[in-house]
Amino acid sequence: MRTPLQRRADTAGRRHGTPLRAVLAGGVALLVSSALGACQGPATGPAPTSVVHRVASGHVYVTNQLDGTVSVVDVPEYKVTATVPIGVAPAGVAVAPDGGHVYVADSGSAEVSVLDTRTNRVVTKVPVGRKPSGLELSPDGRFLYVANGGSNSVSVLDTRTNRVTASISVGRSPVSLAVSRDGAAAYVANAGSRNVSVIDTRTHRVVQVLPAGDSPVGVTVTRDGRSLYVADEVAASISVVGTRAGALTQSVPVGEGPFDVAIGPDGQRAYVAVLGPGKVSVIDTRAHRVTATASLGPPGTDPFNIAVTSDAVYVTEQAADTLTVLDPTTLQVLASVPVGNSPYGVATSQ
Repeated sequence: MRTPLQRRADTAGRRHGTPLRAVLAGGVALLVSSALGACQGPATGPAPTSVVHRVASGHVYVTNQLDGTVSVVDVPEYKVTATVPIGVAPAGVAVAPDGGHVYVADSGSAEVSVLDTRTNRVVTKVPVGRKPSGLELSPDGRFLYVANGGSNSVSVLDTRTNRVTASISVGRSPVSLAVSRDGAAAYVANAGSRNVSVIDTRTHRVVQVLPAGDSPVGVTVTRDGRSLYVADEVAASISVVGTRAGALTQSVPVGEGPFDVAIGPDGQRAYVAVLGPGKVSVIDTRAHRVTATASLGPPGTDPFNIAVTSDAVYVTEQAADTLTVLDPTTLQVLASVPVGNSPYGVATSQ
């Protein structure tokens, strides 16, 4: 593992050598070192387990920002079976519902790379806005929504033609997106303007702007569509935002530097990657409180992005150059998979 002083890049152009706190001043994000926060909620320290854990077969795709590659990880063997050159500073990644294609935001070249999963080769590159980061597919896989942090916009890519059909202006420095289960709305976390833009996916227009804390970076929507869970990197919490009332209803402390949040398939738990203390916090979505935590190692491993299936929780750890796999119920570590340099995004075909 690299020393904490070596620099790590994230979507907004931040560097994670020591844990960082973004301070917004005059619309510009200033970076200052922040002390490590104490763990919030009940602490657990899962250790690697030898218990047999049966999972569905498939693949996990991890973008490696400083290598310009994607690691293809076999499940359930948890081994890298291919390393694919992809583009400049790849960030977010999404897998088509049929598993046939993988989409990667190349933040350094303002493109989306389309990877054929049968050949593990890039079949086309689609120009989008500047510094694309987060990606999200519509439930039917027809459209891909791309958050362009350098253009303050969202590109809408038609996956049948691999062409951009719309460009939507949103808030400042959009980092990530989430799409409702019915596909009617896309939610965009705008780190630079402290809010979430709500896009009507039929008209491709912003229809609402929701408050979302100090520095919203990761966003997901509950299965019933009534609430957003927004990772607030500065406030060290998850903001719970009601989609109907359009108001911030609760703030859940999770620890310093939460960057990404994902809700499990059963809808009862949300999993948060927390940079500072190097952990995953688990939130009960009915009570809106942390019920468990899993330590992923000493501070400085930088848990960054997270994906959840019914069988496993997948977490990229930027400073450790690994993909960590957890049991979603016990939070035991199932595997630690070496990937590329500065792993960023993660998505699964399971």
